[in-house]
Amino acid sequence: MTNSILFISSMDSVAWGGSEELWSRAALNLASQGFEVAASVIEWSPLHRRVLQLQDAGIVLSTRARVPSVWESAWGRIFGLRQGAAAVSVEKLIRARRPDLVVLSSGTAFPFVDLIEICTSRSIPFVTIGQANHDGWWLDDEVARRLRPAMLAASRCYFVSEANRSLAERQLGCNLPNSEIVRNPFNVDYKVAPAWPALGKPELVRLACVGRLHPGSKGQDILFQVLALPTWLERSWLLTLYGEGPMRQGLERLARFLGIADRVVFASHVSDLQKIWDTNHALIMPSRFEGLPLSMVEAMLCASPVVATNVAGHAEIIEDGITGFLADAPNVNSLNLALQRFWAQRDRAEEMGKAGARRIRELVPEDPAMVFTQKLLHLLNP
Repeated sequence: MTNSILFISSMDSVAWGGSEELWSRAALNLASQGFEVAASVIEWSPLHRRVLQLQDAGIVLSTRARVPSVWESAWGRIFGLRQGAAAVSVEKLIRARRPDLVVLSSGTAFPFVDLIEICTSRSIPFVTIGQANHDGWWLDDEVARRLRPAMLAASRCYFVSEANRSLAERQLGCNLPNSEIVRNPFNVDYKVAPAWPALGKPELVRLACVGRLHPGSKGQDILFQVLALPTWLERSWLLTLYGEGPMRQGLERLARFLGIADRVVFASHVSDLQKIWDTNHALIMPSRFEGLPLSMVEAMLCASPVVATNVAGHAEIIEDGITGFLADAPNVNSLNLALQRFWAQRDRAEEMGKAGARRIRELVPEDPAMVFTQKLLHLLNP
């Protein structure tokens, strides 16, 4: 009898994001191996092309209504306000599909508790995937009361960084002995070896900030404020932002307001990510919170040094002073100090990038999605 697997994505702030890569690629792997695979996603109009690819691969696709996103309501919604019609939709799908395993993927640390309780009430094995987490997100007592036994009932609770797993345990107030770290898949060739970009004459250091244009999470506003300081205005640098998002115009206004618009380029999304590192000398990640960003892994695979805030899993892959520099906190002073250290040692940037390329290949497998797929197969057939 063929196993049936249901993937449920809780991503509701954008039509597609880095948190969708792991579950979707695992779904494709399982479908290609003959498993009955279904997926429930938020209904966007139009559906993202990556969602349509799932359908094209034979995955049974179900959509459900979008509830207000993380950014449109109080922090408390993140971890479990009732999902109403969405939960009813999922419950009907589970009743119809009778899956052998449910994979609950969330862009934050925990899936909606309602969705977990649908599985526990029907004794259906399930796993969770937690991505981003933030020490400003805390559970109210009622949600925590429900989430603790729900998470402990999971076959596995997967997190993409050790820091975020530890934070999730503090938020719950209990250990998660059923938890495990997994890695997200990336979008560059694992064996890529780009040539180091020349500085040019006169010397110009080209900095890249890669990620969704959303300062509340990605912290581009912090970086802009640093680069607007008098010391940085006297230096030769160019910042390029690669990404799209709902706050581009606000960031463009901020760059003009701070007087750095002529040195900040908005390049939108780039499909061939390796090309970013043909021309840029360092990745700057001023994030306020993260999971373990794909852009950081991709930059390191391409032998670029990284300057990043010490949030989430950043310190788990960056060796401060060896493969990049870590800012103690996501604020202007800390990021400025980290960037100052990078600038003082920019003649070592190529060396640091090569060290990072070696380091990241020790930490991240060549095909994280297949590794995750094998974990799911083991749960289906122990």
